[in-house]
Amino acid sequence: MDLELMVNSFPKLLSAAVITLKLLSVSLIIGLFIGLFFAILRLNKNIFINKFAYGYSYVFRGTPLLVQIFIIYFGLGQIEYLRSTVLWVILKEPYWCAIIAFALNTGAYTSEILRSAFQTIKPGIVEAGKSLGISNKVIFYKIQIPIAIRQSLPAYGNEIILMMKGTSLASTVTIMDLTGVAKYIISTTFKPIEVFIVAGGIYLFMTFIIHNVIKFLVHLILYFHKILYPLHIYLLLHSRQFLRFDRY
Repeated sequence: MDLELMVNSFPKLLSAAVITLKLLSVSLIIGLFIGLFFAILRLNKNIFINKFAYGYSYVFRGTPLLVQIFIIYFGLGQIEYLRSTVLWVILKEPYWCAIIAFALNTGAYTSEILRSAFQTIKPGIVEAGKSLGISNKVIFYKIQIPIAIRQSLPAYGNEIILMMKGTSLASTVTIMDLTGVAKYIISTTFKPIEVFIVAGGIYLFMTFIIHNVIKFLVHLILYFHKILYPLHIYLLLHSRQFLRFDRY
């Protein structure tokens, strides 16, 4: 075991972890909006809209992430029309191709997580809001979304960890993330065990941080839910703009 190599490679791998975190954060932000959009479509009663959203989720959850990266990076570049459009500015860069693949992939999983969270909301809560004259828009934004976030946060935390590990595939399209730098060091030293132990330790540390942040957020939401939710409902029901008798 070459301890000197492990110590010397640690700063390089740690700086490469910044690229991994950038890939992760940008992909998650874009994927969250994609997931919320398709979750709403999945709840739509229109069969064509529902099946379209289901098809997106089925395709991206049913195919390997590596294949999706290759199709976007190598496949779209073969289309002559795209090379003459403004999209080529993005598609020619491996960084943005990886972001697109990661965002679409995590968006598919996020849509199912949010859809399940929305479906766990008891119909009586929505019916109670409607009986008090609260509009559907206010019920969705003020009641359903907060409950869905609280319900989906533990499962979404697992998706964040899986996506963080999935970013290692970005190295296949020449991105020098944590795994990419580890492969480069191995190619020059021919000592994979030592380098991958350090890289694995950094991944494990990032997983530990993400897990504990999600755990803290869950407890924080539950704490504020117990304190602020009754006050929120009271103010919502006594606000003049939401009550039925204000319309007459």
